[in-house]
Amino acid sequence: MLSCRGVTSKPNGPGWKRVCDLARAADGKPGHDPRRFFEQHLKPYGVVAGDGAANGMVTGYYEPLLRGSRTRAKGYEQPVRGVPDDLLTIDLSSVFPELKDKRVRGRLEGNKIVPYWSRADIVAHGEKLPGKTLLFVDDAVELFFLQVQGSGRVKLTDGSTVRLNYADQNGHPYQSIGKALVNRGELKLEEASMQGIQAWARANPTRLDSLLNANPSYVFFREVPNSQDGPIGALGVPLTAERSIAIDPRSIPLGSPVFLATTRPNTVLPLNRLVMAQDTGGAIKGAVRADFFWGFGKEAGEQAGRMKQSGRLWVLLPSELAPK
Repeated sequence: MLSCRGVTSKPNGPGWKRVCDLARAADGKPGHDPRRFFEQHLKPYGVVAGDGAANGMVTGYYEPLLRGSRTRAKGYEQPVRGVPDDLLTIDLSSVFPELKDKRVRGRLEGNKIVPYWSRADIVAHGEKLPGKTLLFVDDAVELFFLQVQGSGRVKLTDGSTVRLNYADQNGHPYQSIGKALVNRGELKLEEASMQGIQAWARANPTRLDSLLNANPSYVFFREVPNSQDGPIGALGVPLTAERSIAIDPRSIPLGSPVFLATTRPNTVLPLNRLVMAQDTGGAIKGAVRADFFWGFGKEAGEQAGRMKQSGRLWVLLPSELAPK
């Protein structure tokens, strides 16, 4: 039902109207069988890559908890930034329809629009960067992974908790720092998990800035109201632990049910279930590619950080949206 609430504002919304109306009418009624409902009204379509490959990579993400302060103080010196005042978002789809899913970020330099600052530039500008600093947190590595996850919570020094959600990005492509460490010979491929990267950072504090700057992408946040729900995904609805995934919307429509067949982190134990495509991510590119949302907190982070599994996807669609 949450996806029906969010999908109506998307381009494929009219195609979901009939099924969503039926779902609302049946929801909560005695004898309602969700599995039978899906089998009656939706048809599965296997997702394959451009080269015909049916298997792809399934990673995990979560909502972390950080420690922070409203003001810069000793031990709380890493800024969580809101969207800068000079960040421009340019939509070229009216001139180039083939770019309808692309948004260019930039800034004005004289009378020219140039690419927005990279991560290294943003860090170097510090407080000179125009825009609001929302909070200060105690750990640069945890802040980096907050940007990778796209949302999180921060426990402040007064005991209250602030919730943060993705607001925008600087326009530079995401580059994996785990891959950078592997390419430099610092970690083996099997060690390049979130936990492995964190351990390397703790052991190499003087080299940390250089590593983080290997990823030029930088995420800006907005503060959102606290609630018991999950973080808001790209569909505009709260994510559900172990039932929401992030996908590449060029291949799988946002809001669609997806059957996921993969395995649990670092095991061969099957993880086969119906999930909802409710989010996107800078690193989630390609047809057979998914990021599995594990939920909030340390245990969810342990699972998410280790997850890099092979998997298959089937998208469930109504007849109105059947692929040509």
